[in-house]
Amino acid sequence: MTTPRRVSAAAARRFMVLRHGLAPPRSLPPEAASVMAVIGRLGSLQFDPLEVAGRNHDLVLLARINGYRREWTDGLLYHERALYETYNKGLSLVPSSELPYYRIAWDRSARRHGNGSFDEHGPLVAELVDRIRAEGELSSTDVEPRAAIDWYWRPTNQVRALLEALGEAGVLGLSRRAGNRRYYDLVERLFPADLLAERHDEHEQLRHKLLSRFRAHGMLGRSGQAELWLGTGPAVAPADDPTAHSRTELRRELIKQGDLLPVEIEGIRGERYVLAGEVGLLKAAEAEVGDGDQAAGRPGGRDPGVVFLAPLDPFVWDRDFLRNLHGFDYVWEVYVPEKKRRWGYYVLPILFGDRLVGRIEPRIDRKSGALRILGLWWEADFDPLAVPGFVDALAAALDVHRRFGSVGRIVLPRTHLHRPLVAALRERLG
Repeated sequence: MTTPRRVSAAAARRFMVLRHGLAPPRSLPPEAASVMAVIGRLGSLQFDPLEVAGRNHDLVLLARINGYRREWTDGLLYHERALYETYNKGLSLVPSSELPYYRIAWDRSARRHGNGSFDEHGPLVAELVDRIRAEGELSSTDVEPRAAIDWYWRPTNQVRALLEALGEAGVLGLSRRAGNRRYYDLVERLFPADLLAERHDEHEQLRHKLLSRFRAHGMLGRSGQAELWLGTGPAVAPADDPTAHSRTELRRELIKQGDLLPVEIEGIRGERYVLAGEVGLLKAAEAEVGDGDQAAGRPGGRDPGVVFLAPLDPFVWDRDFLRNLHGFDYVWEVYVPEKKRRWGYYVLPILFGDRLVGRIEPRIDRKSGALRILGLWWEADFDPLAVPGFVDALAAALDVHRRFGSVGRIVLPRTHLHRPLVAALRERLG
C-alpha cells in the first residue's frame, strides 16, 4: 500500500497554479501548437456553447496561451481533426488520438438509441444517413423540419434530434460548427479507418476516463460533486451487479500501476491524488513556499499575474476543494434565478498568483465594440489597491480579454464603491 505524501496547504495552492500553467498566466507562445500543449497536460476541456465573455474552452486556453485565438482550436477540431468533441465530463474536446478510449460514449448511446429513437424513427434515420452519404455534410436546417418529438429537456424537431442521436452514437460526427449550428458527416469520412477500428474493452476505457479527471484537475480526491465523475461508473459496484466497473476499483488500479500517487493536504480531510509524472512539480512547489516570504507571492519565481478563470476550467471543477483550500466559494449562477444570484449571470473567479482574490463579470459586446465589466467583487481579506502590482496585473488581464474579443474599448463599473480602482485602471489602460 502506498503511503500518502504529506503536503502543506500552501504547497498545494502553489502546485495547482504551476501544474495548470497559470504561474505566470498566458506563458505559452501564440500558436495552435500551444492548444495541443494545454490539452496534452489537462487531457480534455469542457465545451459549453454560451458565449458571453467567450466560450468556456476558449477562456481556459486564453488563460494559458499568449494572444490566444479561437480560430486555432476550431482549425484543430474541424480541419486538422487533431481534436474532436465527445462526452467525457459533459461535452468535451479531447485528442482524436484517444478516440478508441472514449468511444464507450458512442457505443452506449448506440445501444440506447438503437432500442429507442432509431427504431421508432427508422425511415427518417435512413433518409438522413443516405443523404449525407450521397451529398456530404448536413445541418438540421438543410432538411425540411418534421413534427417535434420529446427529446431530453424539451420537444425538438425530429431532424435535429435524430442528427444529434446519430452523432451521439458515433454514426455521424461533427464536421464543423457555424456559430452554434452543427454540421454532421459520416465518421468514416472524418477519422482514419485504423483509428476507428482500434478497440479497447469497457474496463480499459473507463479506467482511461477516470484517469482523465485526475489529469484535468490535478488534485482530485475520492468523492466530491457527482458531476466530477459523470460517465466513469459507480463509486461502488451495485449489489445486483458486483461485476460492474466501480470507480473505487479503477482508482486502486491506477494507484497500483503507478499512474496516481496519494497525498494528504494539511487541513483537508481524505486522500487526494496527483499524477505520478507531476511529483517533481509538487516538490518544486514545496521548495518555493518553503523559501520564505519573498517566494511566497511569486509562483514559479515570477511576479504574479491576474487571470480570469472559466466557469468550467478544470482548476475550479471541485468546488468543495476551492472552499477548503482557498476559502473561496464559487457558484456558476447561469442556472440560478436572477433574484437568487449573489453575484451575476456569467461571473468568473479572479486568480492572482496562487490566490483566488475575487470575481468579475465581463461581457463582450461586439455591437458597441466594448468589453463591459458588469461587476467586481473582492474577497473580504483582499484590497486590490493595497497589494503591490495587482492593479497593473488586472489592467493587463483586462486588455488581454479586450483583444481576445476583438473590441476596441473597456467599459468599467461606474459605482461609487469601485471609483478609486477604476481611476487607477484608467491610468494604466489609457
